Amino acid sequence: MNTLFVASECAPFVKTGGLADVIGAVPKALASEGLSVKVMLPAYPALQALAERGTSVARFADLFGGPAELIETSAEGLTLLLLVAPHLYDREGSIYLTPAGVDWPDNDLRFAALSYVGAQIGLEGAAGWRPDIIHAHDWQAGLLPAYLQQPGLPAPPVVMTIHNIAFQGIFDASRLHALRLDPALFTQDGIEYFGKISFLKAGLALAQAITTVSPSYAAELLTPEFGMGLQGLLQARRAQLSGILNGIDTDVWNPETDPDLIAPYSARSLKKKARNKAEIEARFGLTPSNGPLFCVVSRLTAQKGLDMLLDCLPDLVAQGGRLALLGTGDKALESAYIAASNHHSGAVGVIIGYDEPLSHLLQGGSDAILIPSRFEPCGLTQLYALRYGTIPVVARTGGLADTIIDANAAGLAADCATGFQFAPINATMLGQAITRTIETYQQPRIWAGLQRRAMRHPVGWAHSAQAYRAVYAGLLPPQPVQSTP
Repeated sequence: MNTLFVASECAPFVKTGGLADVIGAVPKALASEGLSVKVMLPAYPALQALAERGTSVARFADLFGGPAELIETSAEGLTLLLLVAPHLYDREGSIYLTPAGVDWPDNDLRFAALSYVGAQIGLEGAAGWRPDIIHAHDWQAGLLPAYLQQPGLPAPPVVMTIHNIAFQGIFDASRLHALRLDPALFTQDGIEYFGKISFLKAGLALAQAITTVSPSYAAELLTPEFGMGLQGLLQARRAQLSGILNGIDTDVWNPETDPDLIAPYSARSLKKKARNKAEIEARFGLTPSNGPLFCVVSRLTAQKGLDMLLDCLPDLVAQGGRLALLGTGDKALESAYIAASNHHSGAVGVIIGYDEPLSHLLQGGSDAILIPSRFEPCGLTQLYALRYGTIPVVARTGGLADTIIDANAAGLAADCATGFQFAPINATMLGQAITRTIETYQQPRIWAGLQRRAMRHPVGWAHSAQAYRAVYAGLLPPQPVQSTP
């Protein structure tokens, strides 16, 4: 089964969030299931060196304003199809934002081009390879099934995955012609969304199957609270919607071999975490103490619930806890956390920015990690934490609810608890969860049991890869049974 992944980012080559980790790991897991997978990405500046050593498999004389070429190459265990279009992707700044921190004004063209070329590969193939299935990820690949609708041309089925429905790729309807979209698709049942074009809605309306990244989030998306205006469409397509839990790359996230740790360790040598903790204390300016060290590794946004955590900091510190926070995002939240670190000097340390090696160290040296998200499609941070024996404190929503077993009396008695959940999602209940965490930390035997269970919890991709394979197989005609001569 040939499968084409189409996405805007992929770890370790280019990453702004968890999507990249998923795209970097799932194809490898699918390969172990016998699938041939290629990953199509824009050739941003960080990928140009890879493109230069690859092989051209397709050319486009005019791809939304300039020439383009599709280059096939291999790296980090992946087969990549890199879309080289300098007029669209050879830019400074982040992959989505200008150096001034605002959206590129032609983001519609930039990611329509990704979908357009993905559709051409689906219809015509490239260098003799043609996908049986196309797997499109998030709004940046949402137009793919729209471009596949060419009369008289057989098209492969599309699986559309929602990684976060809050990001929908909405653009003015006047862009319909520039995007080379059939006006007949601009309907309530197609790509139209309150008078505008929605890339994500296009994918959800026109793909043959829809997945999202946890079973609970799939159920939540059917409600007005979480569906972000698309709940009616998803309710209508409920039969095509499934939730397949994310996993992580357990080779990259492995406390026994992680090169970013001062002291690698295993479930049998948890005391070595103390050396990593000491390094965190030094880097974040924290005073050593006997209380637990909490960490946050996150975008600083209201979605992540980090405004609520600000309200809980005085009690966290008063109870002997400390916090090391790494993140970037909302400027008001950045300023508020910097102010909190000044006010609680030695107990709260803050580094504003994105630092992948430091995020590994925080997982390897912290006692607990705080993830108070108001909604969370799946979340990978808590899976990293489980792998490292760093106890997650999470809101009971989406994938957080699906992956963490609460350390209440029943969970502890059944010897299955792996973290702390709280609901309803507000500062009061978050504060109670923090208190429960601190009280449990003060019971070393119970805390060590939590850590060992967390580290045993399955967080890889094997089960999910089988689930994706089953979705793909359900979209293809049944294979003829070979008769025995």
